[in-house]
Amino acid sequence: MRKRNRALVIAAARQSGQPSRTEIAKLTGLSHSTISAIASGLIEEGTMREVGQGDAVPLRRGRPQVALSLNPDAASVVCLYLSFNSLSVALVDYRGETIAIRKHRIPTLEMTRDELLDATIAAVRDLAQGQRGFLRIACAVQGITDSAERELLWSPITPLSALPFGPALEDAFGVPSPVQNDCNMMAVALRWLNPERYSDNFIAILLSHGIGMGLMLNGKMFSGTRSSAGEFGHMVHEPGGALCRCGRRGCIEAYAGNYAIWRRASGKGPDEKPVVDIEAGEMEKLAELARREEGPARQAFREAGRAMGYGLGNLFALIDPAPVAIVGQGTAAFDILEPEIRCALAETAGGQHAEAISFETLPSATPLILHGAAMTALTGLDRDVFAPGLRTSRQAEPSPKERSAQFSRMA
Repeated sequence: MRKRNRALVIAAARQSGQPSRTEIAKLTGLSHSTISAIASGLIEEGTMREVGQGDAVPLRRGRPQVALSLNPDAASVVCLYLSFNSLSVALVDYRGETIAIRKHRIPTLEMTRDELLDATIAAVRDLAQGQRGFLRIACAVQGITDSAERELLWSPITPLSALPFGPALEDAFGVPSPVQNDCNMMAVALRWLNPERYSDNFIAILLSHGIGMGLMLNGKMFSGTRSSAGEFGHMVHEPGGALCRCGRRGCIEAYAGNYAIWRRASGKGPDEKPVVDIEAGEMEKLAELARREEGPARQAFREAGRAMGYGLGNLFALIDPAPVAIVGQGTAAFDILEPEIRCALAETAGGQHAEAISFETLPSATPLILHGAAMTALTGLDRDVFAPGLRTSRQAEPSPKERSAQFSRMA
């Protein structure tokens, strides 16, 4: 019960930023006396702190109530995002603020297994040099991960498979290092940033060179028994159809990914091998051409929209319609895609109320993915390290290595 109540108070502070004890009581249902006792313990441990008098929150007339905040110095986490030819690394404090961030260009298609793992470890070391120790690494990767959050099973960014990023990072740094699908992390971020729209059931689709999906169902991230699942882009749109970069035929991505739109607009056949990458400017030119005149470019975007619409309709037939976030470079042409998406949706059982299905577009995926990774890591610390209360009053604060050892014993 003590652990549960501490977890509730920490969660309320994380969700609200700087709540007063009264606000925490409303959010948690705990009594004021319980909250005061827990807050005192968390403050004494260094997990939480009272906001300075100049920042006090005046909720009503009279003496302002003192706000509480998570202590940014209580811990830090590292967030990684590995995508095509790119590795982004961020160090984030316990309150969720970014301390430092780096972006590295790496030739992911050409690197050996050891080179890719070593580059990831080196990027963390470079970021954390001179910084206070961190307690967890959250690794988001473009591709399919295993359900145990240990490996990258398959990805279009590398010909390699079963890459053990989790064990490699844990061996190098001695902290838990779960490996997550990048689109799942997008969905986690959306739920934190806009909980009114993205609450218990919603879909986050990455629309770029490739297509991915994060699916939140009944307040939980959907994943499979063996993998991260949710591979919307590789649902079959047309059996035996256009060649996908996964090697199969007829996938939604083979019609709606950037390479597929470019292939169709350029007059190339559906059997043409997908190009590795396309500059954003090239896709913007195609979108402008499609807006201006009838022709191959407009037809390519139409086919892309219909592939996505049928895919969403089939999904909605299983889970009922839900809010949709479209994220990434492809949102620049969403004005062309949306009419075709809605038209195709209306033809499916899942699109019976297609007009009520709402879309939101967000052009930049990386910040969302890193934010989702950060919140996943931080809430893991909340649950496993700070809610149990590993420090007692008047004890010296343990080192990162000692905290990691304490975590390992609990796990």
